[in-house]
Amino acid sequence: MKQLVQIFASVIIIALGLQYLVVYLNAEQGYSGDNTLTVYNWGDYIEPELIAEFEEETGIKVIYQTFDSNEAMLTKIQQGGTTYDIAVPSEYAISKMKEEELLLPIDHSLIPNLKYINPRFLDLSFDRGNEYSIPYFWGTVGIIYNASLLPEGIEFESWDDLWDDRLDNQILLVDGAREVMGFALNSLGYSLNDTNEEHLQEAKRKLNELTPNVKAIVGDEIKMLLAGEEAGAGVVWSGDAAEIMGENENLDYVIPKEGSNLWFDNMVIPKTARNIEGAHKFINFMLEPDNAARNAEYVGYSTPNQAAMELLPEEISEDERFYPDEELTERLEVYRNLGKRMLAHYNELFLEFKMHRK
Repeated sequence: MKQLVQIFASVIIIALGLQYLVVYLNAEQGYSGDNTLTVYNWGDYIEPELIAEFEEETGIKVIYQTFDSNEAMLTKIQQGGTTYDIAVPSEYAISKMKEEELLLPIDHSLIPNLKYINPRFLDLSFDRGNEYSIPYFWGTVGIIYNASLLPEGIEFESWDDLWDDRLDNQILLVDGAREVMGFALNSLGYSLNDTNEEHLQEAKRKLNELTPNVKAIVGDEIKMLLAGEEAGAGVVWSGDAAEIMGENENLDYVIPKEGSNLWFDNMVIPKTARNIEGAHKFINFMLEPDNAARNAEYVGYSTPNQAAMELLPEEISEDERFYPDEELTERLEVYRNLGKRMLAHYNELFLEFKMHRK
């Protein structure tokens, strides 16, 4: 009997020790209360000094973690093992998170700086009334190219120009199913949200024909490779293009005439957030015009903050490659949430294309 009591006591001690360890680790990672805020964002997607200034202004410690795809972010939040107070998903991911009840509604009365957002970027189809999300950045998908590395006479006015036989082993593609399947569909005159199986198979066959021109399909390293002139052209997001062009003046960026993707990344508060008040403070802080302008200048993506636009240098705010006019914008499409099954099918077709290259 005495031995059983000792065993039982040992189990209790171990359990209490494990509980303490969990609490300690959570505290270390910023999951323990009102004095910390855990932000989950894309890599290199905020001006670092703004974090320090937010901490100084509010007394809230920021734990900043990053993801490299909407899918990775969704999986982490769906699992619920880690608590995030702020996340920055794209529009179709926001739609999915709303469906799965993974988000908390945002109290607009706590975000007075919302008045600075251009109405053009509010009340969009993926979140009517901005009940669950607040604009952060927006942009496009297009072609970046280095004319000095390409045969004379090559221009990129159309997606079809990527298939030019003279571009053998010269093109880098971002590693994204929606982006790559999207431009293939656009090149055929279809919507980048198309779910018609015949159209999808046609797009995949056309991608297979692009294979000789594709040097690699890569992630974030695409910026370093293009800036370093390891390839003559690439399909990239507009903000990445701006950053690459800042490092190499031989590069230019174009949105093809058939149209492309118009994307939005918004700030949201996941349902498991611990510091809801701090999350609202962070959102409002990032919407302060001076902060939004500094953030846009550092990151390179387009700001939806109209007051911040007035603070940006003219060479940025008046550059129609990154702030396209409404005529071009009307030819752009926002990614829709295609549903789990169709998204899996897009990924499958994209994987088949990648395998075809080997």
